[in-house]
Amino acid sequence: MGVDAVLAGELPEGPAARARRRTLRGAWVGIIPFALYVAFFLGLPLYEVVYGAFTTDAGSATSGNLSASFHSQYLEAFKTSLLLSLWTALIGGFFGLWLAAAVVTSKPHSALRRIIGSASGVFAYFAGVPLAFTWIAALGHFGTVTLILKDIGIDLYAGSFNISSLTGVYLAYVYFQVPLMVLLITPALEGLRTEWREAASGLGASTFSYLRYVAAPVLAPAVLGALLLLFGNAFAAYATALALVNGTLPLVPSQIQSLISGNVFVNEKGLGLALGVEMIVVIGFVMLGYSALQRRAGRWLQ
Repeated sequence: MGVDAVLAGELPEGPAARARRRTLRGAWVGIIPFALYVAFFLGLPLYEVVYGAFTTDAGSATSGNLSASFHSQYLEAFKTSLLLSLWTALIGGFFGLWLAAAVVTSKPHSALRRIIGSASGVFAYFAGVPLAFTWIAALGHFGTVTLILKDIGIDLYAGSFNISSLTGVYLAYVYFQVPLMVLLITPALEGLRTEWREAASGLGASTFSYLRYVAAPVLAPAVLGALLLLFGNAFAAYATALALVNGTLPLVPSQIQSLISGNVFVNEKGLGLALGVEMIVVIGFVMLGYSALQRRAGRWLQ
């Protein structure tokens, strides 16, 4: 390189700079398949949903689909879905947190830790039609658990309980919410350092004081983030409720399925897509909140 190039600001590159540039190019090349996958299987469907929600069958722009989605029956479906998601997230989060705490405080190689860890990894994703079938086989009118309880004098169906009702859907959702909470919160519980507990004890703090003033503030962002994911998981669930109640329960996913497939309404595909856009907005807020909470939790739990 000549003097003129040096004066022009073109400094010579060393081996380290060239290696960094090659690494950067390699990273971008490696991410291309994933970017194409996301664009095809996420970006394209998202575009189709948004486009269909704000256009007519003729292709002209309209806000009628969105306006129609605020009618009473669809608002009732949103209310039911939100309450179902909220309560199953809280119930599943409570029992999942309690179970995860029991696992973390057990011995590192104990049977409890191995069993709960393996079972949670399986049951957290055991949903849909197989879960509904299992639930009916266990707690249906002639289910195994129902008959066993009846033999000992407990009749589940003597009152208002019915597996094909909102109560049955609640129980089914909690079934997979609890193990999912275990998977989500266990790393945060394991991130609590023993030095913090020892320091608190050295300063005379009781177990309750340690939990209140040290563990709870540190774990709060992680717990809230996990609850948000549980909420989003229940809000988007579809097949389990559909198989249990056969679409009779007013939930947003079942309303979308009926509108798009034309089982109940005709030529209401745009309305179904508008409901889909509203679901995307709800899940978007959930993910934004989760991301913010995870960044806050990462300050301590590393």
